[in-house]
Amino acid sequence: MVSIKNLHKEFGSQTVLDGLDLDIDQKGIIAVLGPNGSGKTTLIKSVLGMVVPQKGDIVVNGQAVKNNWKYRREIDYLPQIANFPGNLSVKELIGMIKDLRGRKPQDEGLIEFFKLQPFLDKKLNKLSGGTKQKVNLVLTFMFDSPLIILDEPTSGLDPISLIRLKELIQREKEKGKTILITSHIMSFVEEISDRIVFLLEGKIYFNGSISELKTKTGQEDFEHAIATILKDNNA
Repeated sequence: MVSIKNLHKEFGSQTVLDGLDLDIDQKGIIAVLGPNGSGKTTLIKSVLGMVVPQKGDIVVNGQAVKNNWKYRREIDYLPQIANFPGNLSVKELIGMIKDLRGRKPQDEGLIEFFKLQPFLDKKLNKLSGGTKQKVNLVLTFMFDSPLIILDEPTSGLDPISLIRLKELIQREKEKGKTILITSHIMSFVEEISDRIVFLLEGKIYFNGSISELKTKTGQEDFEHAIATILKDNNA
């Protein structure tokens, strides 16, 4: 699904990715974690072609990322911050995204699922942050792609919408998809993740299951296991 070899990225004098290797060949939910500055956002954006590394190779669904854009048709991406045109209504934005993707969307029940019917004719600049995030989620899951990347998907969601998001992610997992997630909410990560990829200083410190992470750190609690990694590495 995703193969990354010897990935290097520097911004000025700062090394953000330092010879990173990562293979994701199984279906399921993989959480990419790490402290601020660990390289996880740069890694995600490199996979999406939004950041060009100085060195290394990335292959997604059998297609090399370099000098190629067509592979992105098979990725659904939820950015951490969605900058929607404020003068568009929700309905207009959804229609625009459908036209831009040039693909037939899957089940329209997402609008009902996130209870967005009352907001369809409202301008985006009039919506609350939580409602914008629900629109963002609808746009992300609207197309049936084998790889889904979610950057802080819980941001701004109320408890009921968070439950719906978990249900939706599990539903997509059951279809045999690969889902990459970044999140600072450890309870959310622990509940849904099949695998943890933990980055420190541009390298992978840990790659495995939550139970394996607990064994490695000698901690029974997931949050304490993460805290132990950070403490041991002075991150």
